[in-house]
Amino acid sequence: MEGFSTLCIHAGNEPDKTTGAIERPITMANSYLLPYDPTDMNWSDANAVIYTRNGGANQKYLEERMAKISGATDCVCLASGVAALSGTFFALLEKGDHVIFSNVTYVAVYRLLNELFNNKFGIETTIMDTSDIEAVKKAIKPNTKLIHTESPGNPTLKIDDIAALAQVAHENGVLLSIDNTFCSPYNQRPLELGADIVIESMTKYINGHGDAMGGCVLSNDHEIINKIKEQSMVNLGGTISPFNAWLIMRGIETLPLRMKQHNINGMAVAKYLESLPCVSFVAYPGLESHKGHDIAKKQMKGFGAMLSFGLKTDHDTHNKFVSHLKVITSAVSLGHGASLIVFIGEDDERMYLYPDEFKNGFFRMSVGLEDSDDIIGDIDQALRAVGLL
Repeated sequence: MEGFSTLCIHAGNEPDKTTGAIERPITMANSYLLPYDPTDMNWSDANAVIYTRNGGANQKYLEERMAKISGATDCVCLASGVAALSGTFFALLEKGDHVIFSNVTYVAVYRLLNELFNNKFGIETTIMDTSDIEAVKKAIKPNTKLIHTESPGNPTLKIDDIAALAQVAHENGVLLSIDNTFCSPYNQRPLELGADIVIESMTKYINGHGDAMGGCVLSNDHEIINKIKEQSMVNLGGTISPFNAWLIMRGIETLPLRMKQHNINGMAVAKYLESLPCVSFVAYPGLESHKGHDIAKKQMKGFGAMLSFGLKTDHDTHNKFVSHLKVITSAVSLGHGASLIVFIGEDDERMYLYPDEFKNGFFRMSVGLEDSDDIIGDIDQALRAVGLL
């Protein structure tokens, strides 16, 4: 069982021994039977099924599936993508450590590493353009413990060279963590490019149905994953619920099919937007105009369905444009079957970090699985309704 699609269906799954059901049942228990003599047990063992905060049955099945489809030897599944991010930082960083992180990251990472961890725990942080490899080299200090980035980056779709970052990190005894949420393991496999840690918000493409939350951390280093399990799952209580784990297991079965169509639709919408005179820019790594296109082509199997674009208009017209959309929904999150769009205004707390074309406000769009002609037609009619076409 080596094929990606086969692993998405069979990894972590076998017929239930009690009922014969060919899909894993939801095990909603919060406590499990102890052995005959429990006095020698480690009650906080994150790899034993004792108490669901330490890990439950459905979580274990999901961890096995995620590890197999990601090319990892070990995985921990937590309650959300942010739980996976904060759990990684909490477990691996100590007071006095230095972290380099990208100027384009999910807002929770920006707050964790730009405000909370340095103010509360004495972690030193440097926020910078991690696509500039020479600048990253110069930013490394004797106390640098971790480089963290995401590629493509949320929300500007900035591309980092993961293999080059891994080489720089390892030459200096530093760990590299990659948030792979925009890609999923179908489109990009950071561990194979040299990353030490991969973080996925399973809420997004991996689940794919907009109805469950979860996050995971993947690595080929058992010590790293065990530390996150013990400190951030058992002691902080960031465990994923059995029901969410079961829903995500179900969602993964169609991941390859969904990602193929997301890739097709994402490219179609990006090319359409790039053709419009009223569009000021389109950020999509599949376009040759994208600054990181050549690197993306080298390290990604497909370019995904996330893009950002700007309109040559004022703030209020952006809102009017959204109000006229009928197929595309104005909502946060991404990776749903439905196309989603969100306007990021000039007052965004990270706007000062972004290239100039983003600074008048822009849209982040998650292109869904509808017929691409219908998605494009919806954008077209909304632009016409506000007088931009």
